[in-house]
Amino acid sequence: MRTIDWRDDHVVIIDQTRLPDVLVSLHLHTVDDLVDAIRRLAVRGAPALGVAGALGVALAALSTSDPAEVRALAARVRAARPTAVNLAWGVDRVLALLDHGAAAVVAEAVTVLEDDVRLNRALGHRGADWLQARVPGPINAHTHCNAGALACVEWGTALGVLRALHERDALGHVYADETRPLLQGARITAWELARLGVAHTLVVDSAGPSVIANGLVHAVVVGADRIAANGDVVNKIGTYPLALAAARAGIPFVVAAPESTVDLATPSGAAIPIEIRAADEVTGFGGARTAPEGTGALNYAFDVTPADLVTAIVTEARVVEPAAGGAI
Repeated sequence: MRTIDWRDDHVVIIDQTRLPDVLVSLHLHTVDDLVDAIRRLAVRGAPALGVAGALGVALAALSTSDPAEVRALAARVRAARPTAVNLAWGVDRVLALLDHGAAAVVAEAVTVLEDDVRLNRALGHRGADWLQARVPGPINAHTHCNAGALACVEWGTALGVLRALHERDALGHVYADETRPLLQGARITAWELARLGVAHTLVVDSAGPSVIANGLVHAVVVGADRIAANGDVVNKIGTYPLALAAARAGIPFVVAAPESTVDLATPSGAAIPIEIRAADEVTGFGGARTAPEGTGALNYAFDVTPADLVTAIVTEARVVEPAAGGAI
């Protein structure tokens, strides 16, 4: 199954909020449907959001013949989540075809969808090549959040690298963080690793640096929601401590992301808006309050890893080594 797809005249997604308990598809016929799915994380992951942005413009173009209305609907999709640059990239790429008519818009959106599979597969193998050239196999890896097939269309970014290693019998064991507060690692990454037949162990987020310090892994491999022009990387909150631990341990910290995640218009991580999500994601879980009544929470969804801690950024086209002075 594809994480996100186009069927005739509407969008179909896997509802990631329902995993791992049940695998459910949602059929999204309107821009309102899609924006709601994005905001509540039914569809998530930077590359998948890029595709969602593209398909959102297709939905808009099919819903009205008024270009101004299409642009207004597209702006709503673009603003649904502020941190991941791929969402805006997908919207802008397809919206550029608006003057050519709805059919051209839909065709371009489908091209973005199909390209995602091909580009992320290439990225995965490039990352595997880079790691194998530097780390004797089998490679034990640590990962954070979910950057697998469910964050893309069919093939992951960070998990795409590990998946390529697994296909080559070069992957040993994977340690995955739970990724609080919404447990994308526990719910989704572990589910994907199990389906791939990859040996894996789940740890709480705060244990990740200790896993690295104790010598259990040879590399940290994560995805990204935006990469600034100076090589700073924004990814799920909890990534930065792993980069610090990897630097202290002297192991590679690898960021796997498509070129669409590189934002040359943003000079550094300090200029990237960091989404702050609802406090109740932290003060409760599964509908039950876990903190005392009246307790507030600061719920950063992402953090910034400085470029000098990033050993390699792997895309479908290249490998850049920011910590060694490589330029984006």
